[in-house]
Amino acid sequence: MIRVAICAPAAPFTPEDAARVSELAKGWPDIELHFHPQCFQSEGHFAGPDALRLSALLECANDPAFDAVWFARGGYGSNRIAQDAIARLDHNAGAKQFLGYSDMGYLLGGLYRERIGHPVHAPMPADIRRAGGEGAIARTLDWLSGDRSGLEPSLDQHPTVAFNLMTLAMLCGTPLMPGLAGHVVMIEEVAEHLYAVDRLLFHASAHLGGVAGLRLGRVSDIPENDRPFGASAEEIARHWCGVHAIPYLGSADIGHDAANRIVPFGLATA
Repeated sequence: MIRVAICAPAAPFTPEDAARVSELAKGWPDIELHFHPQCFQSEGHFAGPDALRLSALLECANDPAFDAVWFARGGYGSNRIAQDAIARLDHNAGAKQFLGYSDMGYLLGGLYRERIGHPVHAPMPADIRRAGGEGAIARTLDWLSGDRSGLEPSLDQHPTVAFNLMTLAMLCGTPLMPGLAGHVVMIEEVAEHLYAVDRLLFHASAHLGGVAGLRLGRVSDIPENDRPFGASAEEIARHWCGVHAIPYLGSADIGHDAANRIVPFGLATA
């Protein structure tokens, strides 16, 4: 039996959505999901105050009864507790998978930097709310069961990481930022103006010296500006890759949508 702890280091989840995910997961009899009660707490934007979110994450990660920690959703907030959490993880966390994306990139990046556990960019329980979200949830459950068919198809012999662009840009220059020399870096973004995508890549690309290349996932739900930016998301990515001599490797099948594929940090065969 694969026992999976679910907590919410950023924004809250709902009991109704948890019930939908639990019902769907019955199709994987080898997986047992445990939603921490903290998932359903709320204080302002967050799933409870920082101290509560930190405590729940540590309970899930340090409990030897669990094989994996699956983050319930993104939003914003994991950066506020990430350093404290990583400093207090024990040896039990080292054997676990940690799964999520978007704002959870702060935790995934910090864990990868410290070589704690196995960070994985993967769909989260909150994706049950999307059109086709059952397929996204199934992709992660399949992965936990050992099925690798949900992997991002371009993965090769290079170690790889996947981040939301905003999250990656905010990680750069902080104690959570992993060394990425020799890695393929995949990025995606949602609900940002193209000028903001340009601004974020201006910053992030300056911190990616020595990477094996960059792949661009989906940049979706772009708001309309009062004037056209004049370049597409791909043209922006190619521009900043050119400025810093980063190989632009093309597209990646990741994004804030139900088609989001799985990217284990490091080598896919590890």
